[in-house]
Amino acid sequence: MIMHKPTDIFLMPGDCFVGDEQYRVRTLLGSCVSITLWHPLKRIGAMSHFLLPGSSRKPGGAKAGTYGADAMDYLLSELAARAVPLIQCQAKIFGGGAMFPRSGAMRDIGMQNGDFARSVLQQHGIEVVSESLFGEGHRQLIFTIRTGEVLSRQVPPDFTITPQRREKA
Repeated sequence: MIMHKPTDIFLMPGDCFVGDEQYRVRTLLGSCVSITLWHPLKRIGAMSHFLLPGSSRKPGGAKAGTYGADAMDYLLSELAARAVPLIQCQAKIFGGGAMFPRSGAMRDIGMQNGDFARSVLQQHGIEVVSESLFGEGHRQLIFTIRTGEVLSRQVPPDFTITPQRREKA
């Protein structure tokens, strides 16, 4: 069997993707969250990059994947169109990082996104096999649909403010 180099797809905030083993999906997450769904036998995968928990109240007002519920609806409908049984999918969740120092007084948007992802997957009966949520900084993700592997690298933020250098003209 000849192995071909996968086609890279880069998800911007609010984007979603569903495809087969010929794709590798990448994204960068801060407080946003990505859910990956993978069917090991069919080698079909799905990935979201949502910014906010819940659902959009305005039809056509935001990208399909801006809100977590809308992103999940998109992924589920695309998987159903490909006859992928959800109960056989494996889910992984990433993101929800703090991009600024967290305050103990209120749950920030990253934590709300991560909690929402856990909840929506549980509601649909989809097993979460792995997660990398919260912490500080952003994450770089690479989802190889052929294998179901998701590489995640968390990069801590630099919360220190350094004086700017002035160049002499």
